[in-house]
Amino acid sequence: MAINDIYSAGIASGWKVLDAATFTAPRTFEADVAIVGSGAGGGIAAEMLTEAGFKVLLIEEGALRTSDSFKDMDEARAYRELYQEAAARATSDGAISILQGRSVGGSTTVNWTSSFRTPPKTLAHWATEHAVTGHSEAEMAPWFEKIEARLNMAPWAMDPNPNNTVLKRGCEKLGWEWHVIPRNVKGCWNSGYCGLGCPVNAKQSMLVSTIPNALAHGATLVHRLRVRTIDHDGKTVLGLTGDALGIDGYTATGVTVTVRAKHVIAAGGAINTPALLLRSRVPDPHGRIGLRTFIHPVNLTIAEMPEKVDPYYGAPQSIASDYFQWRDGATGPMGYKLEVPPMFPGISSGVFNALGDDLRRQMAALPHTNAMLALLRDGFVPESPGGRVRIADDGSPVLDYDVSDYVWDGVRRAYLSMAEAQFAAGAKRVRPAHLDGQDYTSWTQAREAIGQLPLKKFRALLFTAHLMGGCGMSDDPKRGVVNSAGRHHQLENLSVFDGSVFPTSIGANPQLSVFALTAQNVSALSRNIKP
Repeated sequence: MAINDIYSAGIASGWKVLDAATFTAPRTFEADVAIVGSGAGGGIAAEMLTEAGFKVLLIEEGALRTSDSFKDMDEARAYRELYQEAAARATSDGAISILQGRSVGGSTTVNWTSSFRTPPKTLAHWATEHAVTGHSEAEMAPWFEKIEARLNMAPWAMDPNPNNTVLKRGCEKLGWEWHVIPRNVKGCWNSGYCGLGCPVNAKQSMLVSTIPNALAHGATLVHRLRVRTIDHDGKTVLGLTGDALGIDGYTATGVTVTVRAKHVIAAGGAINTPALLLRSRVPDPHGRIGLRTFIHPVNLTIAEMPEKVDPYYGAPQSIASDYFQWRDGATGPMGYKLEVPPMFPGISSGVFNALGDDLRRQMAALPHTNAMLALLRDGFVPESPGGRVRIADDGSPVLDYDVSDYVWDGVRRAYLSMAEAQFAAGAKRVRPAHLDGQDYTSWTQAREAIGQLPLKKFRALLFTAHLMGGCGMSDDPKRGVVNSAGRHHQLENLSVFDGSVFPTSIGANPQLSVFALTAQNVSALSRNIKP
């Protein structure tokens, strides 16, 4: 069945889509609202504001890539074209890898479709500990419902693939809670290539849902445009200054773009939004910008199963377990959510941490390989303060993130939980993703060895795909960059609508949380400003 490229038809019908790489002279744009970033926050904001009658300019640093370019389902192409720093982004010391989207649609274009509501305990913690109002479980419920309907979010109705079945089987054997993951898909072909860009437009990312609707309502999209600064006088935002990028998507061409806007929305995501505010010298009297940046540190274990798993086929995430997430409350020892990642050859070769014959052996066993991961819930106690975004000399973002003993304790317990689940599911051998980890052939052997592993950076493999915080919300200006409605405390016409406003991590894949919180806050914004 042929899949038509949405954008080719839309542009032919008059959509205003501009590639800044083609600009040969300085350009100036005017808008009621300029949105920096086209991911979960920017995409929702663009649709709602254009439907409300605002003249919207949507700006994306990455390129416009569509289903036509995803049909090769090629790992190398996807990492190069669709991820920040060609999937090589990492913390400042290089110890934690960061997978974050960088194209029209942002991370929604490359995520694995998991769609969870913000856990009630997280919302309650924000209210009691961070002076956040208006976002209780009851207040958020209608916004979750609205987004779930808009983006076709529902528990995955097909059987889990063999990879996810390992987690389900292990949980059932051990009596642990497990649940089916809701996914934002429509007409999914169950191929499993979500992280490389959906080739059939089934994933209801911003790329195929809200942004096309915003363009159909008159919004303008400019891609390959890096916003250098938010221009302001200390009280009011005047507009933006940006640099056109070349065809490579990274090198500035020397062409400057100026934007004049009545209101600016920063929606570049945690890491990029704090960096933009820092570059712009946005008022920050209490030194909050960039602080408390959270990542859901992720560790994993690798199992060889007797049956064929083919971990690269089928819905990448369809089963999860919160058995260890809240058992000690929000502020006890670090909780974690168990999930399963897909395992493609390119990324697997890095995860295996092997060379030569050992790597060849492990790659040959990939069809029988299951990986299990833990999303560690950071930010709920003083011993887990998160990281800090700062800017390098050239203005690019840098994330410092230390791993405390509190976090390492969570890492060790997660290694143990995952190994136990994999053995319960019938694994022949299990190995933690750790330089000192070995192939263990029984749960007893694994439990003893994992208990002795030295836990330190560069020994334990850590990565993240969830970036939160850095511009935290609080109604107390001394504790937050923005208020609970996402409005900046010092600049009256600046809002932040992305995951950077979260006061902590959330303890679940964050896209639905960003969608719903943005929808709620955009609704309030549109009532308080005029086109």
